Amino acid sequence: MDDKHLYSNFEYDSALSVKQGVEQPHQVSEGYLERMRARRQQEPSVDELVAGIRHGDRTLLSRAITLVESSLLAHRHKAQEVIERCLPLSGKSVRLGITGVPGAGKSTLIEALGKHLTAHGHRVAVLAIDPSSERSRGSILGDKTRMEELSVDPNAFIRPSPSAGSLGGVARKTREIITLCEAAGFDVVIVETVGVGQSEVAAHSMVDFFLLLQLANTGDELQGIKRGIMEMADMICINKCELDPQRSELAAAQFRNALHLFPMPDSGWTVRVSLCSAYTRQGVEDLWNAVMEYVTFTKQNGYFYHKRQQQELRIMSEAIENGLRERFYGTPGIEECIEALKQQILDNKISPYAAADQLLERSEV
Repeated sequence: MDDKHLYSNFEYDSALSVKQGVEQPHQVSEGYLERMRARRQQEPSVDELVAGIRHGDRTLLSRAITLVESSLLAHRHKAQEVIERCLPLSGKSVRLGITGVPGAGKSTLIEALGKHLTAHGHRVAVLAIDPSSERSRGSILGDKTRMEELSVDPNAFIRPSPSAGSLGGVARKTREIITLCEAAGFDVVIVETVGVGQSEVAAHSMVDFFLLLQLANTGDELQGIKRGIMEMADMICINKCELDPQRSELAAAQFRNALHLFPMPDSGWTVRVSLCSAYTRQGVEDLWNAVMEYVTFTKQNGYFYHKRQQQELRIMSEAIENGLRERFYGTPGIEECIEALKQQILDNKISPYAAADQLLERSEV
């Protein structure tokens, strides 16, 4: 008798045998699941979204932002209608952009600043841009975990968004999301960038005040001169100054010396350098006072309104570029043609520039 036949007829009772257990109940009731499925199937209309945004409904505001971030064509048209109807209600907030190298303490400072603002009657919206993986295209979206107090504040709204490959340290739909948040009644909008360093021009082009967070021991004034991001900053804060006050003072002095070599900005504003500590809340109030001084100063000389107008024109230019790119890749048969030309490039049968010319001639752009 073979082993297979032997074991098939062998009945045994062992402590290692698995007994049939009691069926466990569902952790979530079926009624609740049915209601959630029905709610997801019933998407709110444009009128419902706009009305909810105007009344400060966070749920409808979040759903409108999700609609704006969607890449589906049907969602895009609906989102555009929502944005156009919210435009008359926008433009009344102070837009603050905060950037800095990873680990500079951007999220911690935003929480400290946000709590200071909500305590003084402001309504704060935080748009936290999280870097997306180049491999999986996913994002952690975990900035809310760093803002434990602000995330439960009734006068604050935190929305993490993936960068999704967008350059400039911000998500592609950040400008539209700012419009929705302003229409919902938030008078301060804070944009936290990815923190990629020198390529954050896009973030500067959508905010009123641009804050650069720095740390001590990041180099001398020559290193400060080389960083193009400093030319766009309206204020530089040396964060985590409580760790080493003397080195922080030295770093602030070095950055002040470096700023003397830069030309005067178009706003006429003298860029300030200060010390702050997001952990101890040192310098947070002075930071906000500087923001309000900048807003008052630029409104008086007209630069505030001129900058916003230029930002709107830049948005149109970027929308044209994005539209041309989408139309190009949406041309029928273009993907097959791209793959064929890729192989010819690898075989050294055609140059990349000639291949690009062929593709552009083939497309309808």
